[in-house]
Amino acid sequence: MAGDPLAFLDDEIQALKDQGLYFQVRVLQSEQAPLALIDGRQVINLASNNYLGLTTHPRLREAAIQAIRDYGVGSGAVRTIIGTMTLHEELERRLADFKHTEAAIVFQSGFTANTGVIPALVGEGDVIVSDELNHASIIDGSRLTKARRVVYKHKDTDDLRQRLEETKGARRVLVVTDGIFSMDGDIAPLDKIVEVAEPYGAIVMVDDAHASGVLGANGRGTVDHYGLHGRVHVQVGTLSKAIGALGGYIAGSKALREWLVQRGRPYLFSTSHPPSVAATCLAALDVLREEPGLIERLWDNTRYFKSGLQQLGFNTGISETPITPVIVGESEKALRLSTRLFEEGVFAQAIVYPTVAQGKARVRTIVTATHRREDLDRALAAFARVGKELGAVA
Repeated sequence: MAGDPLAFLDDEIQALKDQGLYFQVRVLQSEQAPLALIDGRQVINLASNNYLGLTTHPRLREAAIQAIRDYGVGSGAVRTIIGTMTLHEELERRLADFKHTEAAIVFQSGFTANTGVIPALVGEGDVIVSDELNHASIIDGSRLTKARRVVYKHKDTDDLRQRLEETKGARRVLVVTDGIFSMDGDIAPLDKIVEVAEPYGAIVMVDDAHASGVLGANGRGTVDHYGLHGRVHVQVGTLSKAIGALGGYIAGSKALREWLVQRGRPYLFSTSHPPSVAATCLAALDVLREEPGLIERLWDNTRYFKSGLQQLGFNTGISETPITPVIVGESEKALRLSTRLFEEGVFAQAIVYPTVAQGKARVRTIVTATHRREDLDRALAAFARVGKELGAVA
């Protein structure tokens, strides 16, 4: 009888451990809150994408509970059979209004939104021009096409222009960028990208996963931040970060939505959101409109914490947003920093290769609107102690 054909995985896992690239998944045992119970220890949570604290907002809780009472716990089908509920259609109308676009369509996650929309727009004979630090879902969505893939240097619009020059003769060109880059926390120069792309007739797409609820008026995202309404053709966003629930969406023209209904594979072949999730997202849009103070507190906390890390001597890279990396270089050092911080009562996840480049390992921190100033002070004190211990700061 043949041996286990998956036995090679033991060697691969050991290799990760030997290279300092193996990480242990922490388990959350409480609400996703600024103070959280993780692996049996109460810690200050600096790892969550829950930017505005909406995962525990009373209005969202009540909306979810009421939807379960009214509609049950699941939709029971894909959207194109009998999985389209009134809540889904209302959410899409509200998202389009929020994003100032003609229409919107909801997918099961931000990841499936990217892997659904890119293959629906481009194929053989087309070219995708993508920022070198774009999210994995953009990379994977591009790989699902037969389009030629071209990468331009991070945020370098001169290099983008040169790459676009090389696309002449292509049937269709898609220029795609993150709005906020998830590992460095910097903002794409979307205004300059649009200026460069327009003369070439390129489709411009922005992934606003980390910008939705963070940038722009009431958290409308990168397009609103730069005042580019009507000039960006595809806006992808998530409902699982600042919105506090689950899902992804694509906002744009009516024709874009209609085409994705016909050819967006996640829309066609995966069950739609439970009614409680759709209702929660609707309530979140209400909160964004009616409680702008949450975004103001998010940015106040961001400035305070980022400044504190920098004053301690940590390298926070090029961050401009609540995503603030503490860059230490080697993977083993980042993993050790994360472990020691956890022991000191702070949870901030180590990010190592292949998520970031070799030599750029970091602990990534994210503050939220609901962190108290005393939480941030305690976290900074822990960073100071551990940073000195490990030689990460003087």
